[in-house]
Amino acid sequence: MPTAPTGGQPQTAAPVLSPLGLFTVLLGAALPLIDFFIVNVALPAIGRDLAAGEATLELVVAGYGVAYAVLLVLGGRLGDLLGRRRLFLTGMAAFGVTSLACGLAPTAATLVAARIAQGAAAALMLPQVLATIHATTQGPRRAKALSLYGATSGLAMVAGQILGGVLVAADVAGTGWRAIFLVNVPVAVVGLLFTSRSVPETRSPRPSAVDIPGTLLLALSLVSLLLPLTEGRAAGWPVWTWVVLAVFPVAATVFFRVERRLERAGRAPLVPPSLLELVPLRRGLSLVVPFSIGFGGFMFVMAVALQQGLTMGPVPAGLAMTPLAVTFFAASLAGPRLVRRYGSRVITAGGLIQAVGVTVIALTVLGDWSHLGIAGLAPGMAVAGLGQGLQLPVLVRVILAEVPADRAGTGSGVMVTTQQSALALGVATLGTLFLALAGSDGMRTALTVALFVLLAVVVLTAALSLRLPRTIT
Repeated sequence: MPTAPTGGQPQTAAPVLSPLGLFTVLLGAALPLIDFFIVNVALPAIGRDLAAGEATLELVVAGYGVAYAVLLVLGGRLGDLLGRRRLFLTGMAAFGVTSLACGLAPTAATLVAARIAQGAAAALMLPQVLATIHATTQGPRRAKALSLYGATSGLAMVAGQILGGVLVAADVAGTGWRAIFLVNVPVAVVGLLFTSRSVPETRSPRPSAVDIPGTLLLALSLVSLLLPLTEGRAAGWPVWTWVVLAVFPVAATVFFRVERRLERAGRAPLVPPSLLELVPLRRGLSLVVPFSIGFGGFMFVMAVALQQGLTMGPVPAGLAMTPLAVTFFAASLAGPRLVRRYGSRVITAGGLIQAVGVTVIALTVLGDWSHLGIAGLAPGMAVAGLGQGLQLPVLVRVILAEVPADRAGTGSGVMVTTQQSALALGVATLGTLFLALAGSDGMRTALTVALFVLLAVVVLTAALSLRLPRTIT
């Protein structure tokens, strides 16, 4: 019902997100992250079926991840400007169509092109999720919704690997690996129907035009960083990878200066530097980077080690992640209650618990590699998942705690871009280290070294969490 404030001007009540609406936007949050990881266990089958070499298979992963990361902030800005529900519907529809194109791809080159388009569609959809939650919830409801978003994000990354293994092995109607993409089509249709019924339209009260120079410079910065790192090892580190990588610091510096100049002139940059002056956001992002690098690298390394090193099939390789998923979900549900009592120290405790889990996995690998199976990995996986579940959902709340409503789309775009870029960096860096050592020293040694590097990253994350504001709103 409209209300009339003291000034006499009618004011429309703020839209409220229903439980079905929350489920729908969380479904939209899960799809892009599932598809980032779902291909990990399907790459061998894709390579055999499409006669794709290692460099091309890297592009199947990197093409999606780079397009996704590059366009996320732009997707958030467009949602602020044109309406978040509208962009969510557009992104969901495009994600369904591009998933169908991936599933029907006749050649490796066609699959790479479809994956790039799928990543762009995901970038339109995902920023609207957090912005919609921010605009349609308050107080305890917002805290619960953000915790569920964090839980959904973590579970989607793990579930992607599990689901990928099940679908490839099931060979539904003879589709083989194609089922990992085709399954998105009916899910997208359901998402469109639910969105039209349950997700309210919101937009920024002070929308700004798209910052084209900033968009192009951010795209150049991220492409010049992520593309050579993800493609370099498989391509043999040709000269172009080093030239493109050298562009990154220059492009990033120019991007920051252009954005600062635009904001000082009273215009609306793509990423307002003043947004980074918010202490919870800035310090929260500094944790998202190492956390996501470790998460992305860990999931990729384990998928390769289990399938190629231990010759597990896609289903056992996926199911090995199940203990991690179960404890992650349990910790995510307990997070809001723990945060009320212990504040941001929940993140610190989660980092320490994850460190214990990673150590247990590393010692297990060192123990009896040749007979290692799902049961042997389960204790370490369970403990690591518990620690991760205490970190990611709470980090989401910290980062968005003080973002103004009119910048909700931009703030969520910045957070998800940071997360996605770091996930891709984790696959590129930890994955490159692992594969290089596997070729020279064997899979067991490579996995052990990768796990101890991951342990250092986890400890760094726990240490950085001590800089967060103790109280979380």
